[in-house]
Amino acid sequence: MVFVSGCYDILHAGHLQFFEEARSLGDYLTVSFANEEILWKHKGRRPSLPDDHKAALLRALVMVDEVVAGSGERQGLDFEPIFRELKPDILAVTEDDQYGDIKEELCAEVGCRYVRLPKTPPMFEPISTTAIVNRISGVKEAPLRVDFGGGWLDVPKHARDGGFIVNCAISPKVSLQDWPYEQKAGLGGSGAWALLNGKDSVQFELDLGVGWQDPAVIRETGICVWKSGPRPRLDLKRDGSFLNGCMGLLWTGKQHDTPVAVGFERDYDLIERAGAMAREAVMAESIAKLAEAVLMSYSAQLGEGMEELPEISGSVARKYCGGGHGGYALYLFPSQGARDAAAGLLPVEPWCE
Repeated sequence: MVFVSGCYDILHAGHLQFFEEARSLGDYLTVSFANEEILWKHKGRRPSLPDDHKAALLRALVMVDEVVAGSGERQGLDFEPIFRELKPDILAVTEDDQYGDIKEELCAEVGCRYVRLPKTPPMFEPISTTAIVNRISGVKEAPLRVDFGGGWLDVPKHARDGGFIVNCAISPKVSLQDWPYEQKAGLGGSGAWALLNGKDSVQFELDLGVGWQDPAVIRETGICVWKSGPRPRLDLKRDGSFLNGCMGLLWTGKQHDTPVAVGFERDYDLIERAGAMAREAVMAESIAKLAEAVLMSYSAQLGEGMEELPEISGSVARKYCGGGHGGYALYLFPSQGARDAAAGLLPVEPWCE
């Protein structure tokens, strides 16, 4: 008999693959899941399904021969009482099982073979129970973002004590069915996509090797000042209403690629000063000060080799929206009248909720 255990709160393809690999070790597979009382005690939450429904789903799987409910008090060993009673031949666990050591000790006591199944290529894109819940209950639409100063100081290896990153969530918003912007545009689209798909959007961006500012402001909304560091720390937030009617986007004609540009040389001192100036502008709700910060950021972008952006009559500042040498450019105007008089721009507004 092969024995496996887990919460199995919401079954997904990763569970099925694990069951199939465990079943291949013998001719009989017993699956144990933590009952409702134990799940609440150890995880602090109720299961998504009542125990009898969960058991019925598990029993219906062709590779599962028996289903039992664990009721043990030891965290990580909720299956211990029934395990000692059944005395299986093999306990199979995943390679990254956080309770592997105590499970191996239990096997030694019972005389059971302990098998760590190596990670194999997944049949489908990996997903967690948390991600499934987020897909069900998560957001259906999200804003994108523009940044004003301090960009790159959200990348952990470029973080600076005392530095600030200033950005703003914008509308029109996007959804998986409606995306009214160009792709790879420097507006934090990958962070919004991760959020809409129920992923940890901050970790998703960090795993790409870029910073966390995009998903942080998309999730927070408003115009935000963040403290530079390895993870988002909000310094202050405004609704951004002083920017109503004052922002427009120009498509540069080519997509951007931030991960490629991470290692480029750039003036981080100037970037830090731009972030500090942008913070002052947000505190004062001053478009003039914000224009200074945006122009500092643009100067840093030109210094690392980005192409010059065209001047647009009536604008007071401009910069690329992302760090990937393309995408959209942000143009800042002193008033809605000045913005509306400029041709060829996509008008965007601050978004706060």
